[in-house]
Amino acid sequence: MENMNGSTQHFQHTIKESITISGVGIHTGQSVNMTIKPAEPNTGFVFQRVDLPGQPKVKADVDNVTETMRSTTLEANGAKVSTIEHLLASLVGTGIDNALIELDGDEVPILDGSAAPFVEVLTKTGTQQQDAKKIYYTIDHNITFVDEKKKVEMVALPYHTYRVNTLIDFNSPVLGTQHATLYDISEFNTQIAPCRTFSFFHELEYLVEHNLIKGGDINNAIVVVDKPVTEDQIKRLSKLFNRKDVKVSDEGILNNLELRFPNEPARHKLLDMIGDLALVGYPFKAHVIANRPGHASNVAFAKKIKEHIKKNKHKLDIPAYNPSKTPVYDVQAVENILPHRYPFLMIDKVIELDEKHVIAIKNVTYNEPYFAGHFPGNCVMPGVLQVEALAQAGGILAIPKDDPENKYDTYFLKIDNCKFKQKVVPGDTLILKMELVSPIRRGICEMKGTIYVGDKLVTEANLTAQIVKRPKKNE
Repeated sequence: MENMNGSTQHFQHTIKESITISGVGIHTGQSVNMTIKPAEPNTGFVFQRVDLPGQPKVKADVDNVTETMRSTTLEANGAKVSTIEHLLASLVGTGIDNALIELDGDEVPILDGSAAPFVEVLTKTGTQQQDAKKIYYTIDHNITFVDEKKKVEMVALPYHTYRVNTLIDFNSPVLGTQHATLYDISEFNTQIAPCRTFSFFHELEYLVEHNLIKGGDINNAIVVVDKPVTEDQIKRLSKLFNRKDVKVSDEGILNNLELRFPNEPARHKLLDMIGDLALVGYPFKAHVIANRPGHASNVAFAKKIKEHIKKNKHKLDIPAYNPSKTPVYDVQAVENILPHRYPFLMIDKVIELDEKHVIAIKNVTYNEPYFAGHFPGNCVMPGVLQVEALAQAGGILAIPKDDPENKYDTYFLKIDNCKFKQKVVPGDTLILKMELVSPIRRGICEMKGTIYVGDKLVTEANLTAQIVKRPKKNE
């Protein structure tokens, strides 16, 4: 897992200002007014039923899913919200992390059956960068989901970005076997968002019998006709849609509807998957491959991904060390900042640095001078020197680097909650992490320090030090 630092795209974002969208729900047929509002960092996506007493909220979380028949439904606090997948996919695709979605009904408007109308208004309104880092979670092994009865197979592979492949096969002579690919989430708005939901003609009567698609319209769903139909069936369909010109095209699509992409149904399945996987609740990086995805399978798969992230979330604070990456400061640069010299310079290089934290490296070797007299024959790095290494890493963070005319020293004032959890021996590489607990005031800095060897925490302490300008020789 990684905490992406630095550029604007690695901060959380919300919508710049509130927007209202009105329309009908495809299954309920009810008119719904929906207002998307900015939300505080780390809110995620939260729905609010403003038409119900107490205006209860429902967090967009896989644990709140109660139905997956033809769409995804959330329920919590006595409130229900359905057909959420297109909107959630749009929020993810436009780079929004936090939003409050107010509804005066229990279903998100279907609009044209795709995510494009949502993307259009979200893009026009724009996003607002927030003062909170966006943390991407990565997976360290394959996560799989299989439903042999439905012939569904899904896998999330470790990957450096978010990539999705979908394959659909309905044994349909019209659709055939189709696949779709989203190479990067930046392609969503143009390549996936315009793709509309679809249904087979032979499913429509079943959906009507189950009180679904009350808001259905030929303009907001692709209807695929892959089996012979009678004139009576066409008439019943015409009555359902209140249309007189219903007919089947040579391509097997109602009313000569022009597809936006040759594989639009497969792309829409990918769209649904992006929306359903948003219910994991954490931004994550993976290469997702899904064969015959559907809402029920997507939700079950999302639960497995969430479980994996929660189980390994503690690893998020473990700094990653890539020895081949160019350091922020090599040892010569470190000497220009710190006053320490051999045999007491405990920092070999600095690999990460910003205003609030620093990560440095100390390679422990058998040639360390203290090993000659500290536990001869049982080399263990003294705990006090581990704390000294942490303090020197903190000096890199705290000492002014925009004042080349002066030199600074740091002095311990206090060490609290110091714990040594595992011994350090020759051959270990110490990853030293220091984080500011509060802003530096009057040269006093409070920091939380941790030392890792690989992914194991070996030492931790809270350090308070004072930064003092070193007197010049002629002063």
